[in-house]
Amino acid sequence: MKTSKRILYFVAFVTTAFYLTWRLVATIPWHDSWFALIFGILLWGSEVVSAITGYILIWNKQKDFELEKPEIAKERYPDVDVLIATHNEDPELLYKTINACTFMEYPDKSKVHIYVCDDTNRLEVAKLADELGVGYFGLADNKDAKSGNYNNALRQTSSPLVATFDADMIPYREFLLETVPYFVEQVEAYENGDDYDKSKVGLIQTPQSFYNADIFQFNLFSESTLPNEQDFFSKEINVCNNSHGAAVYTGSNTVIFRKAIEDVGGFPTDTITEDFELGVRMNAAGYVNYSTKSPMASGLTPTDLKSVLKQRARWGRGVIRSSYNMNIFFNPKLTKGQRIVYINGYLYWWSFFRRLLYILAPILYTVFHVRVVVSNIWLLFLFWLPSYALTHLSMREVSKQYRTQVWGEIVETIFAPYLFIPMMLESFGISDKKFKVTRKGNDTSWTLYLYALPYLVLWGLAVYGLVTFNYGKFGSELFYGSIISFWLIYHIINLTFAIFCALGRPIYRSSERFTVDEAMVIEVDDDSYQVRVCDISETGISFYTDLPLYLPKEKELTLNLQSRDYHARVKGHVVRVFAIDNGWRYGVQFSEIPEADKREFYQYIYDRINHNLPKEKDPWMTTWDDLFENFSQRFQNNERPVSAYDQVAFPKVRVNEEVQVAGKKCQLRKTDYYYMTFSGKLTNPKKEPNVAFTYKDLPIQLTFVSYDIDRDESLYRVTNLADLDSLPAFKALANEWRGRV
Repeated sequence: MKTSKRILYFVAFVTTAFYLTWRLVATIPWHDSWFALIFGILLWGSEVVSAITGYILIWNKQKDFELEKPEIAKERYPDVDVLIATHNEDPELLYKTINACTFMEYPDKSKVHIYVCDDTNRLEVAKLADELGVGYFGLADNKDAKSGNYNNALRQTSSPLVATFDADMIPYREFLLETVPYFVEQVEAYENGDDYDKSKVGLIQTPQSFYNADIFQFNLFSESTLPNEQDFFSKEINVCNNSHGAAVYTGSNTVIFRKAIEDVGGFPTDTITEDFELGVRMNAAGYVNYSTKSPMASGLTPTDLKSVLKQRARWGRGVIRSSYNMNIFFNPKLTKGQRIVYINGYLYWWSFFRRLLYILAPILYTVFHVRVVVSNIWLLFLFWLPSYALTHLSMREVSKQYRTQVWGEIVETIFAPYLFIPMMLESFGISDKKFKVTRKGNDTSWTLYLYALPYLVLWGLAVYGLVTFNYGKFGSELFYGSIISFWLIYHIINLTFAIFCALGRPIYRSSERFTVDEAMVIEVDDDSYQVRVCDISETGISFYTDLPLYLPKEKELTLNLQSRDYHARVKGHVVRVFAIDNGWRYGVQFSEIPEADKREFYQYIYDRINHNLPKEKDPWMTTWDDLFENFSQRFQNNERPVSAYDQVAFPKVRVNEEVQVAGKKCQLRKTDYYYMTFSGKLTNPKKEPNVAFTYKDLPIQLTFVSYDIDRDESLYRVTNLADLDSLPAFKALANEWRGRV
């Protein structure tokens, strides 16, 4: 690490320590009301905890630890049990995950044993497993949620390694090759009866990754500038946890040493986050857990606020309960670094309570005249400003790849009104033990708008406080209240984002689109063309070509999807064409996915990172840019754009050639095959609406449509297009007009 960064972190730490000490000694309202005193102490405590969690991240980031994958001979790869947990998910969703598991590469695929673990014992899921050639463990009357499901599977399997996947998490082809090598030496030692070093590996966690935009990306119009909200934890914090061997097990996309599970008594059943607690138990038993940097699977993230809130409430409750179960604060079986990692995770779930205190503090003063901080502006500038500025600079250096501190606080603001009560209840032992599967579809119910109410109330109070506090003030009076005004404006901005997030935006796509850049051959009639795939989803594909191909909707295309590993032939119809660069982009709606091609078709789509979504935050986008983007998007015409499925379009070609029509020389300016535009007036359309001419040996018949007097152009419709389509000279036009956009 550069010396300049070390100096920055040190000075930031010192100024923060001075600030917090001054806050305790000089600013707590000891002589005001009990409410003001309690709130003031809680506010100070929140600042202390926020500083602690921030500097833990900085401390973790400074630890140098590189996880190196061992080189392992192919014959040494051990058996692996792949367990796919399902509760009530749609079989079609499950199909994609099971299918992908069967395509995972391995030196000896007979050593890979795939099982669907279904704790609702559904016949359709058992049938699906049989069709895809994998095992099935049905479980009726499961009392222990996901833990019971996995423990049931473990009793019926025996491989030394266990891979776990959620029903919607689709593994990439290389998943096992990128995770299993870390375990091979200890597996061999254990199976040979030799002593093995427990401190090697208990589990390898790969980052949680998603192929659709999360609610923060999508609802806040940031799907091209902001990475998934969970990336900061999965790809930054959890990788930093490697330095303590305490990478958090997040339940899916993971390979685990079976003996480690057995040593801690199986998956824990007294928590709703069995994954988190299993990882802690394995650390306490002497094992270490690591996370890789590169995603090896991707899944669906919920797309409505209600589902996300339920998901996070479950995670938070589970982490708090497991933290108490494992006594993470004083557990002597955990190393100091591991305790710090887990305590930091516990404290994160209190950030929403802290965020509410931060929002309410200036509102209490300006609206309700309750003073919770006793100070004047000069002391605040002396103690608070250096600490605030240097801490922000430090956090920007630590987390700028995935998000800024401001975006983190926006997310906290969105969660705060709904998560602080569940976290407090769980902390006081009032648990919600009912197992809930997070809904991954799109809920469009009008009741979702009600989730904006807490944000609207807080926003209204903050605006009212800002106006009344500054009304009638001028000059120095405004200056002396500037810090309070700053915090009110800051929270108003964050609450505005929260309101926008709750209001959402329409989702028009029925399936996610993946950016692709691969060659493809399309077949139509007896001809074939080499084109370039631009993107693909389950319902359609777009491709680029510099040939203005005549592909009317009634013509069925055969598309030969070809990648390094997969090949599938599917059928479709062109529904949209538009010019781009020096060619045309064609949108195709699939009409048939043959059953024989379905498995490789899904793999062609999902066995890749979705580059349609950003992997890092756009460094040039500021919070003001994001706010302006939201306002401009929401207050412009929000009618659904004309869809590719609503009308047919054709390639527009700029011909600009001299031709002779009706005995008159003119210029054929442009055409889309169906219509032709000529310079000037060809005939008197009232007397001669129909004309004919020969172009490139093609007898073209036209009927008049309109005349543009301003451009001096005549528009004609081609009436014998069906007859022309079968002629070789007509098909040669695409090459003749190549690139004439």
